[in-house]
Amino acid sequence: MNLDFDVDPLFSWYVVLLAFSGIALLVIGAVNVGGLKVGWRALNVLVGLGFTGYAYYLAFVFEGGTYAIFFKAFILPVLLIINAVKAAVTRSQAPAAPAAPPFQPNAQYPPQGGQYPQQGAQYPQPSPYQAAAPAAPAAPAAPYQPPAPPQG
Repeated sequence: MNLDFDVDPLFSWYVVLLAFSGIALLVIGAVNVGGLKVGWRALNVLVGLGFTGYAYYLAFVFEGGTYAIFFKAFILPVLLIINAVKAAVTRSQAPAAPAAPPFQPNAQYPPQGGQYPQQGAQYPQPSPYQAAAPAAPAAPAAPYQPPAPPQG
């Protein structure tokens, strides 16, 4: 293992921060802590895998030589974590969707007046043995009469 805080503390802390950032992003992407959309979750997982993989490489595989430390790389995890926190706060402040009225197979929706019934409301059910009264035929419309010409 290449972590030795006495010999090279900057390298060791860099590896620890890489691993911490990578694991945090993996958890945020995999668990969907803040209600993120699929694209943001996938980005969190990909960046998390990259950071965790590089931390593993530096801690266990790297055998010395030159390496580059990119502290600017920690801006992306910070922004992604802030985005997840922002999504969680927005989601918790969003009003809850109104509950749908219970399903009633013989009820008209929306009923007369446009208001939905209260829960437990009962509707009169027509008897299947009653015959519906036939509708009266409509009176025929009067034929079209052109207006009379003006008298002058």
